[in-house]
Amino acid sequence: MDTRTVGASDLVVSVAGLGCNNFGMRADESRTAEIVNAALDAGITLFDTARMYGGGKSEEFLGAALHGKRDQVVIATKFGAPTGPDARNGSRETVMAEVEASLTALGTDYIDLYQMHYSDPGTPIEVTLAALTELVEQGKVRYIGCSNFTGWQIADAHWIAATKDLTSFVSLQNEWSLLNRGIETEVVAACDRFGLGVLPYFPLASGVLTGKVRRGEEPPEGSRLNLPYFASYLTDDNHAKLDRLDDWCRAHDRTMHDVALSYLASNPVTASVIAGASSPEQVLANAAATRTDLTAEARAEIVAAVDG
Repeated sequence: MDTRTVGASDLVVSVAGLGCNNFGMRADESRTAEIVNAALDAGITLFDTARMYGGGKSEEFLGAALHGKRDQVVIATKFGAPTGPDARNGSRETVMAEVEASLTALGTDYIDLYQMHYSDPGTPIEVTLAALTELVEQGKVRYIGCSNFTGWQIADAHWIAATKDLTSFVSLQNEWSLLNRGIETEVVAACDRFGLGVLPYFPLASGVLTGKVRRGEEPPEGSRLNLPYFASYLTDDNHAKLDRLDDWCRAHDRTMHDVALSYLASNPVTASVIAGASSPEQVLANAAATRTDLTAEARAEIVAAVDG
């Protein structure tokens, strides 16, 4: 398994990460342990969860599965899921309360990467960064990151941290896949400029990019693609993109699954590709498919094929 450092840090992670959003929802504690053990066997060292996943169960189940193995892994979690229009998910109170809850649930005394799950328009970013800096100074958090940020928010946070002598974000976690390349417009460049490693989530567009769901077919029973948000991937336009991507993959003797993950992993700004899994078999398949061998020219060809 290839490894990368996360942005401007010395945090080393496997280029294939495990998204733990299924834990506590589609995977109970026993299944979570099976998935985590399969990930470890595959060489995965980055486990990404969030306080909100499974109502807190994701962190609990992950912590239990990693008992006795803490020194072998990098644990990333997130705070600050907004609960309403007046939520102050970036306030000092939220940061301090949620970190203690996460530490307890995970059964650890430190978090390797603590990420702000969503920006908070009601709280100045300086307030959030000041609280996170305290946690770094206390040793409860090693590094900090952000999630679902825009390019200007990344630049703003970097400038505030630099001018106020606060800890800077070293990572960004946004949705990024061959069917959703919105962050390539300016966010990827902002991360490259300000030293943030990207951790793409939904890299397989919730399974669409595995090539298992074809035009006119119903998603498998139990698939997230049966839910309204994820079903939005199944458009005629996206199916046309999949057809063209499939042609490129066949011409280059690669699978769509492999190309979808490797397209992201081969970009130097990517630290680790966060793919979720609901079974040990999915973990092993994702780990094997996440490669760093696509050149810039090959990635450009893939984009051209997808865009038509």
